[in-house]
Amino acid sequence: MNDTPKGDMIRITASDGHEFDCWLEPARGERRGGIVILQEIFGVTNQLKGVAARYAAKGYDVAIPALFDRQAPGTVVPFDKGLIGRDLMLTADLDKTMMDVDAAAKMLASRGGKVGVIGFCWGGGLALRAAQKLDIGAAVAFYGTRLPQYLDSPLKAPLQGHFGINDSHVTPEMLAEAQAYLPDFEVYTYKAGHAFANDARAAEYVADVAEQAHARTEEFFAKHLA
Repeated sequence: MNDTPKGDMIRITASDGHEFDCWLEPARGERRGGIVILQEIFGVTNQLKGVAARYAAKGYDVAIPALFDRQAPGTVVPFDKGLIGRDLMLTADLDKTMMDVDAAAKMLASRGGKVGVIGFCWGGGLALRAAQKLDIGAAVAFYGTRLPQYLDSPLKAPLQGHFGINDSHVTPEMLAEAQAYLPDFEVYTYKAGHAFANDARAAEYVADVAEQAHARTEEFFAKHLA
C-alpha cells in the first residue's frame, strides 16, 4: 500500500517551549500542501512512516509529531504491548498534546500551502479536536477513539471520519452522538473492526476497506487543501 519512506526525524518546538521529535517526509513532485499524521497509541511507528510516504507521493509534505515525547521521549511501543501505549495516552495532557499538533501544523504551513490532519485511533480523536481548535484546512479521523470527550466545541474545519461497524472502541451510539453534535462531520462506515487501515497488524487489517478509506481521504484533501 505504501511507498518507501525517505524522510528524517527533526526537532520542533511547541508554543510552551517543549522540544520534541517529528518525522518529516518530504513531498514528491509538485507540492500540494502539508499533512500532519497523528499516531495511534504506539508512537511514530514504521507503519505510520509508510502512510506518510503514501501521501508524500501525492505531493504533500508530511509530519508525524512524537506525541509521547512529553512523558517518555523516543518511545515506540510494539503492537503487542498496547497496554504501555494506552497508559501513556491516558496520562497525556490534551491541551499540551494539541500544542504539539499545532506546532507540527504551523511548521508545515510555513513551507507554504494549506495543512490537513489525519489521525488514527487515539490520533483520530485528536484529529477531530484539531478540526475544532486549530487553524487547519481539513481533518480526517480513522477510527478515532474517546469521541465523547471532544463534544464541547463546534468544527472550525471540514472533518471526515472512517469507522468500522465492528469496532469495540467506538460503539454505534458514540458515533451517532458525535454526528448529532457535529452535523457537518462526514462519516463513512465499513464492514471492519478497529485498526482496519494498519497493514502491520494482520489480524485487524482489511486491505480493500483501507484503500477505499484512503481514496476518500485523498479526494477530501484535494478538495479542501487546494
